[in-house]
Order: sequence, then C-alpha cells, then structure tokens
Amino acid sequence: MRNNKFRWVIVIFITAWAIYSFYPPEGRNQIDVFQELASNKDTNFTAIVERARKEPTANQYLALQTAIGTNDISKYFPGVKANMPADNTRAILNKVQKEAAGKVKLGLDLQGGTSFLVGVDTTKATGTNAVNVDKQAVLEQAIEVLRKRVDRFGVAEPILQPQGENRILIQLPGLSEADINTARDTIEKAAFLEFRLVHPESRQLLEQGLGAPGYERLSERRRDPKTGQESVSTYLVKRGAERGLTGKYVRRSYPTRDQMSGGLKIAMDFDDKGGDLFGDITTDNVGRQMAIVLDGVLYSAPVIKGPIRGGSAVIEGDFDMKQANELANVLQNPLEAPVKIVEQRGVGPSLGADSIRSGVRSALIGVVAVAVFMLVYYMMAGAVANVALLVNIIILLGILCASHATLTLPGIAGFALTAGMAVDANVLIYERLREEMAAGKTLRAAISAGYSKAFTTIFDSHVTTLISSIILWAMGTGPIKGFGFTLTWGVAASLFTSLVVTRLLFDWMLSRNMIKTINMLHLVKGSHIDFMKFAKPAFIISWTIILIGIGWGFKRGHGVMGVDFAGGAMVRLSSPQAVDISKARSILEGAKLGEVSITRFQGSEMQGVQVTVGIPETANAGGDSGQPRRKRGKRSNNC
Repeated sequence: MRNNKFRWVIVIFITAWAIYSFYPPEGRNQIDVFQELASNKDTNFTAIVERARKEPTANQYLALQTAIGTNDISKYFPGVKANMPADNTRAILNKVQKEAAGKVKLGLDLQGGTSFLVGVDTTKATGTNAVNVDKQAVLEQAIEVLRKRVDRFGVAEPILQPQGENRILIQLPGLSEADINTARDTIEKAAFLEFRLVHPESRQLLEQGLGAPGYERLSERRRDPKTGQESVSTYLVKRGAERGLTGKYVRRSYPTRDQMSGGLKIAMDFDDKGGDLFGDITTDNVGRQMAIVLDGVLYSAPVIKGPIRGGSAVIEGDFDMKQANELANVLQNPLEAPVKIVEQRGVGPSLGADSIRSGVRSALIGVVAVAVFMLVYYMMAGAVANVALLVNIIILLGILCASHATLTLPGIAGFALTAGMAVDANVLIYERLREEMAAGKTLRAAISAGYSKAFTTIFDSHVTTLISSIILWAMGTGPIKGFGFTLTWGVAASLFTSLVVTRLLFDWMLSRNMIKTINMLHLVKGSHIDFMKFAKPAFIISWTIILIGIGWGFKRGHGVMGVDFAGGAMVRLSSPQAVDISKARSILEGAKLGEVSITRFQGSEMQGVQVTVGIPETANAGGDSGQPRRKRGKRSNNC
C-alpha cells in the first residue's frame, strides 16, 4: 500500500492555490466596490455615488472621477495614501479599479482595449540625417523596441503594426486607467541616452557669462533627501555623445539603492563594445566630469576618478520606485528616433461578438466531446480521467491569472489542445491497464503496471510538445506567444494530472474497496497487427503528400501569406449609427478580398469601424516575384 498523504497535500494545495488565483474570474461594478471600500460615509459621499451612477459614460472609472470632481475623498479611504496629496483621488480610484477587476484578463480579440497611433520622427534617427535616413529601418526598429516595452505589462498580447512610412498603430487589451497613463508615458519616452564630457573650465566660463564652441548649457536638478530642498547646477556640456557612446550599447538596466543615502539610482551594464568605449573614455579623461544626458536632460555629471573597466555605469537622480522602474525599462529598450502619440482611441473586440461566440463554442464543444467520449468508452475510469481534466483546467486557469496573462482565442485553442493531450495520456494508461488485466493480474497490480509501462511514452510525448511550446512562448510575439504560454503550462499540468491525480484517485478507491474491477468498452478487438510491414508504403505516401504540399505552397507564392506577413490595406469608416460587425464581415468575405479583420473603434469625436484587408491571391498575378507588398497602414480618409 502506497503512502499518498504527501501527494494528496500537494494536489490539494495546488488546486486550492489555482482556485484562489482565478477567483473571482469576472470583474465587479467599480461604483459598488467604491461604496464597499469606503468608511466614515456621510451625505456628501452618498451624493458622489449617486452622481457617479447617473453619469452617461459606460466607463465607471471616469464616472467616479467626474462625480468626485474637486471633493477630498481621502477621509473615506484612510488606508490609501499617495506620495502627494493631489494624487489621493487617483490612488483611491486605482485601488478601487484593482479590487473590482476580475482575475481572468481577456485579450484584445475578446474584449477590445486601447489604441495608440504613434508618430515616429524618422529624420532624427541616431547616426542618420534627413537626407540619407532609411525610414523603413527606423520604423522597424521602433516597432521592435516598443513591442519590448509594452511586453513589460505582462503577456498582454499587444498588436503593433506600421502605418505608412512614419506611424505605428499599437493596440493594448483592456488596460486600467492607471495602466493606460503608464503605457502613454512608456511609449513616448525616447530614452535617447548620451554620455558627454563637461568642459574642463566649465565653472570659470559660466561665472564670466561665457560659453564655448561645440558646448551647450545644461542644468542638473537635485533634491536633498534629508531636507527636500532642490538645488540647480549648470554645466557647459559637449554637444553629442562622446565617441558615439549612447544608450544603444546598454545591455541591461535596473533600479538599485545607494548604500549610503538609501536613494534610488539606475544601474547599467554595457555590451562588449559599449564597455570598451566607456573604458577608453574614462581612461583618457581622468579628472574631468562626464555628463549623463537622457532625452536632452542632464541627470548627473560625476567626476571621472579613474579608468572604469567592466562595462558598468550608474545614473543618479531624484527617483521614486515607479520612475526608476520606468526609466530602467526604456533604457534597456532605447529608441533611435523620437516618438509621439498622435491619437488615442478605445477599440472594440477585433473578432466581433459572432466570431468570439463561434470560437468559444467550438472550444467548449471540443472539450465536452472529449469528456463524453472518455465517460462512455472507459466508464468509471473515464470519470476519473474527467476529474483529472477538470483539475488540469483549474490549474491552468490559476497559472494564467497568477502570471497576469491575457486569455485570447489562440489561448482558448491551447486549452482545447491541452484537454486532448490530457485524456490522450489517460488513454495510454488505460490501454496498458486493459492488457495487464487480460494477463490475469490483480487490479492493484494491473494499475501499478499500467502506469509504470505507460510512463515513458507519456513523458516523451509531453516533453517533445513542451520543447515546441517553450520556443513559441520564448521567441514568439502576440497571439503566438500567448498560445505558446498556454500550451506550455497546459502540457505541464497534463503531465501532473494524468500521472499523479488519476493514480491518487485509483489508490483511494482501492483502499476503500470501492472497485473490484475496471470495465471498458473494447471496440477494436485485434491486437496482433503487423504495422511494420506497411512502413515503406506509409513512408512513400507521407513524403509524397509533404512534397506536394511544399510544391503547392511555392506555386501559390505570395498568396499563401496572410495579412500578418504580406501586409494589406487599412480603411477607417465612421458612421453616426452602430455598425453590425457580423453583417459587415459577411459582406466583405463575400467579396473575396482575402483575409479581413474588422475592429470597432471609438474616439473623442467619432466612432466607426476599422477594416484591415489582406492582399488576395489574385493580387499577385502580375509577376511580382512573390515579394511582399508593403501596403499595410495606408489609411483612407474617414468617410
């Protein structure tokens, strides 16, 4: 008899943690939560709540903000303190929004989100000028950098697309108001870091009111951590980075605390080339000051006391933790050209309610069909497998919510695939179990042998899938990254539930004499089929199909690519009336324009739909040698 107490503790703990992590799954009304969290309520507080409920906007955060107005609500929330008294209302509303939010976060395709249209100043790219700048290269670099920045918000599955020659569309799913403001600040920071030298006679020249050719005046503002008093120091700083040492050589940046003052500073590690440049500069300029300039602002100007090898540096300043984290983020992902948010909009679910219902329904049908098959074919053992499948889904949801990941349709597909793999492992175990019982073993011995003999096959199949899913998760972006994340943890949970949870349930039933035998259907009686004699024909047929598929792909050329790879055209249409997205999609698909995506948007002054159309296969019929057409992002006028 196996001692399973420790195993039961692990299973119960993991399941309880998972339930805690995703409960409550759906969000609550923010105004109700605002009312629940408050204390010391009076007539003024009641009036604020009533005004908020009557606000015409559907955004509850904005409704509360408008209803509060200039009222001081800090006395109703004594436990919430902001850094500055003026920020109390925002801090309280952010806490309310966090408490009201459901644990399951939906992606842009399921719930919509926020859209930023970002303009890129390609004429100010690092190391280029307005004459010879490669605008396409600058835009692509900006997209990659901004993708890394917004990825810091979690597995939010952002959508980033080029719009013409100098704009980027960024769509982020369901951010809170606080996160939207943080996203704006993070996106717009150019983080153009330069290491410049200070003029050796800076103080004397400035005292005489003089300047120097090739130098400019920059001021450093510092706050005394003890007294809070601010001081300003002005220097003559060389124009341009010394020997081209800029933020593009920063490999890693992170906030850290000064051991003496306790204040926050930003530590940086250079790559090999940057470390060599920094070492050479400090070696050749001992005794001079080096100015650390970020986006044209002087942060510090320390004296070079000696050669600094090893490729590290520090930015000192008056930072709080939020500022330090944001600055470290943008320094690690520097832009080569300044960016500015041109437009901000709210966007609806990119798939439309009809596609969402269809996708969710298909996934649910798949999971239910698998569960019903297991119950019918394997009877009581199938019920055990279904219990393990339920635990699998609970654990996967818990991991999804604890990781602050977003659930999208590709993620739901990952759930369905996980369900199939979970019961597939049980099928392998049960078929081994059937063979052991047919050999005359006792039920306990048959169960033990069934799990033991099936382990290697189950482990191998799961590990090979894990290798692929981890690569998708680590190297993919957007929906691919989300699918890889869900599949990775789903496969890991499947391995745990199929080998541990089901075995525990069988041992528990055996210990209480609840089962004497395990009955299963047996539709395929033959078990002595010589599959190997079909090896050569199967090999030939398989490779024939593969080669035909590859050849057909080359024949289609550009037409085999979707809008993500080949680009397309984007049109924004505004309308005074609500647009039926399912009807619009049906009309556009009937026109055979290729891949079509329709997204509802709402700005401050207009609303409507945004239609993205992929290049249809027939558009390549002019002999363009299969080269992608860069049409995506060309916008029509609003009509």
